Amino acid sequence: MRVRSSRFLLPALLWALPAVVSAQAAPPFSAADLGALRLRNIGPASMSGRVVDMDVVESNPSTWYVAGATGGLWRTEDNGVTWASTFDAPVHSIGDVAVFQPNPQIIWVGTGERASRQSVGWGDGVYKSTDGGKTWQNMGLATSMHIGRIQLHPRDPNIAYVAAQGSVWGAGGERGLYRTTDGGRSWTRTLAVNDETGATDVAMDWNDPNVLYAATYQRRRSAYGFDGGGPGSALWKSIDAGATWTKLTGHGLPDGEYGRIGIGVYRKNPKILTVSIEQGARYNASTAYIVRKAGVYRSDDAGATWTFMSDWNPRPMYASQVIIDPNDDQRIYMLNAYSFSDNGGKTFTAPRTTTHGDDRFVWVNPANSRHVVKLDDGGIGISYDRGNKFLYVTSLPLSQFYRVTTDNAVPFNIYGGLQDNGCWMGPSASWNTNGVLNDHFSRLCGGDGFHVTPNPLNPRTVYSASQFLGLQRNDTKTWEVQDIRPGDSTGHIAGRRNWETWGKPGATQVLGNAMHPANWDAPFIISPHDTATVYAGGQHLFKSVNSGRTWKDLGDMSTGVDRSTLPLMGRKPGENTLSLDDGVPYFPGVTALAESPRAKGVLYVGTDDGRFRVSRDGGMTFTDVQSRFPGLPKDSWFAGVDASRHAAGTAYVVVDNHRSNDFTNYVYATADFGTTWRRIDAGLPANRVARTVREDPRNAKLLYLATEFGVFISPDAGGQWVPLRNNMPTMPFNDITIQARDNTLVLGSHARGLWILDQLNALQELTPAVAASSAHLFTVQPAMQLRTTNVRPHTGDMHFRGENPANGALLDYWVRESGTVVELTVLDSAGRTVQTLKPTSVRGVNRIVWNLRYADLPIRSGGGEDDDAGPSATTPGPLVVPGTYTVRLSTGGAAQQQRVVVKEDPRVTVSRTERAAWTAFHREIAALATSHAPVAERWRAMTGTDAATRDGKRQASELSARISGLYGAVARYTGAPTSDQRSELRFYTRMAAELGKAGR
Repeated sequence: MRVRSSRFLLPALLWALPAVVSAQAAPPFSAADLGALRLRNIGPASMSGRVVDMDVVESNPSTWYVAGATGGLWRTEDNGVTWASTFDAPVHSIGDVAVFQPNPQIIWVGTGERASRQSVGWGDGVYKSTDGGKTWQNMGLATSMHIGRIQLHPRDPNIAYVAAQGSVWGAGGERGLYRTTDGGRSWTRTLAVNDETGATDVAMDWNDPNVLYAATYQRRRSAYGFDGGGPGSALWKSIDAGATWTKLTGHGLPDGEYGRIGIGVYRKNPKILTVSIEQGARYNASTAYIVRKAGVYRSDDAGATWTFMSDWNPRPMYASQVIIDPNDDQRIYMLNAYSFSDNGGKTFTAPRTTTHGDDRFVWVNPANSRHVVKLDDGGIGISYDRGNKFLYVTSLPLSQFYRVTTDNAVPFNIYGGLQDNGCWMGPSASWNTNGVLNDHFSRLCGGDGFHVTPNPLNPRTVYSASQFLGLQRNDTKTWEVQDIRPGDSTGHIAGRRNWETWGKPGATQVLGNAMHPANWDAPFIISPHDTATVYAGGQHLFKSVNSGRTWKDLGDMSTGVDRSTLPLMGRKPGENTLSLDDGVPYFPGVTALAESPRAKGVLYVGTDDGRFRVSRDGGMTFTDVQSRFPGLPKDSWFAGVDASRHAAGTAYVVVDNHRSNDFTNYVYATADFGTTWRRIDAGLPANRVARTVREDPRNAKLLYLATEFGVFISPDAGGQWVPLRNNMPTMPFNDITIQARDNTLVLGSHARGLWILDQLNALQELTPAVAASSAHLFTVQPAMQLRTTNVRPHTGDMHFRGENPANGALLDYWVRESGTVVELTVLDSAGRTVQTLKPTSVRGVNRIVWNLRYADLPIRSGGGEDDDAGPSATTPGPLVVPGTYTVRLSTGGAAQQQRVVVKEDPRVTVSRTERAAWTAFHREIAALATSHAPVAERWRAMTGTDAATRDGKRQASELSARISGLYGAVARYTGAPTSDQRSELRFYTRMAAELGKAGR
């Protein structure tokens, strides 16, 4: 099979469908027109998301390539101290990375995470770089969706094997083991089983590259469950470079159906194999570590015979992989629950570490087995004592957010839930010149974090939810927590499975614990009309009017389907179903929930089994409306609903049906309380998979859409859509919120943490008329004079620094033509010029920052607010007095102007009179510095050698430094100057006058 290669080949299955084009006119602006609206990434990086694979340049083991599950590929050249993103392709999810060791400029990446979990990302085939990751080319296998492993020939750069798993959500596509002998220009499928089975692992005999071992894996996931095995799962061997394969059975291997299999070949003696095999009855829950016929097997004769070593194989759906120390065949590392064996797999030790316990890959340095790197759900651990104790990388921002909200603190806080890293809160900006740091964030809950919402009237109280509606109420002053999960008086019970036993065929399933069923990402909301009223969605909808102390059951919101009757891969689940419903222990349940901010008691409720209900009386009665969504398949997953802030009957809904192998965009709107719905996704490129839709709080026509492959905005309520790319790579976004007071967009990425777009005014005001104009000045958000400093100790370079907002007023303007000459003048209330800016402009929205100061001074800085800034040829002018200013845009024609409100840092408590006097004194120093600068320059240029000239040059230079020092000293404290400072200024003024006369 020959596959066309290109710079970025988009997969036929997901992307090659033509985008549905809106019947309306093209948007008045393009994505490129918005490029100046740069977003800030604030991480965090100390609680990273899943890191799934790595390879190391063995000739230079300080250079690593590390793959995030959804965060792309990253490179370090200093053993993990600093990182650079090196793979920003049209897809974000990665399953495997492989470096060709004889020439490490050649790197292969298989896209699409190999784990079969419920939140897995997918890819578009195999990529290759021949320049060390600077550029990439898609080499095909576009419909493989998930790549389990890439095995490179140890000497021939043109030979590679790819284990293609195929879609976890459906049959078909490119799945099986593929081989290329021409560097990826063409591929041959050498091992195929059926449309439900792909290859998940491949390994090679280091001494004889013709000898290969492969694992095939039959599995299927859906909205309602998981089946992790079948007759297609098997262990295979080839002795002719994959031309033919022999299925390995018996001779010590277990009978029956297999699930996931992992293969390890000992590097020093490739006849020694260790494999992990998922197999056996009663392995029917994600956390049920029950004795079973599965685990670790060893062969000492290249797979001819096998010895059962132990049944240790924690949660095989997720990992089921053994790693053999390349220098010691007795040292075995087992993935998922970090553990190792020193007797070939007979017994395992799970050391207590300060890293995340759920590991995804372990690399052992072939030159030094004490050097171990562990990748896990929280980041990267580096060990120099063979994996007992670790340094933890805290500089790689791969956190995976599910939900985000904000409060009204200054600066406002962001709250969110992270994949397997709990719930957190942290500031959107900091007073630290280094930016938003990891330790600015505080933890609120454990487990998988999801919805987190502060009480709007009392932000000290924060509600947080872990998986399956593990609802808590947190006190963020004392850090006390109360469990308030509906229906569970003792709180959130940790059990995760629907039924504990199956019994005989036909017997009733027994609920495994007392916890009321709820979706993994079950929502709750605080009523916008009463902060004591909370709604929470399990399978039933619950309502509390006393902040969660008691609950009223409003009834089952789902269809009530019995999922034990629903088949996967053509068969119903049973007691021998491998990894039964792993990750989906509860179904069905509520997945979308909102109350109208305009009409109290108007509720919208959607479920994961295709039911959507509307109540107009606070949940007393409901109307089913799911049949009124045009073009929506039955049983679809309602992912989110946003009730309008502008119109009582308006709401927006997104449906995510990819769990049924349907990657279509489904975005809907209603204007009549859900009686009728219309689709508003026609202007989107195909198969983005919508996750969240939000209406802008100021402009009812402006919508924001979070998808698996980026964020889109619509200027006309869904008629047209424009991607909001700017400086962001391709990544999945699960949630969006708008901080109304600051008019700021907050994006929760499930890949690279939190992203913030400050000041949405330009997006809100960019009408077709504005886009058609030659120039336009947008309104300006109030700006605050922030006093930032750094009072922390030295931290070294393994330290993530989230970006602070610009310290000033953001001046956004539009020009129709690049190169338009623009002048922006800031005026005070008396019409006097404060500062003039002359930026270079390009077509579209342009952004420049006024620093809330008077014009820069022509002196070298002598120690201002930011000592880290270092000396500069100019010094920022004095801060203006807080108040109202005018910014005027001139382009050669008629001028436009907008008001700018300047606010003081809320921590500065001086009186208005004293504050004005401080600026006035600062301006006196600035005026002296400005007038003395040319005098000092004249003295510097003098060439005389007489004593008077030498003294004058020295005094002029010293006076410049003294004035600069006084200027900086006054800048460091907002308040009335001291008598010494006033005396200094008088003395410097006299000296400047004397030097001015003498230097003429």
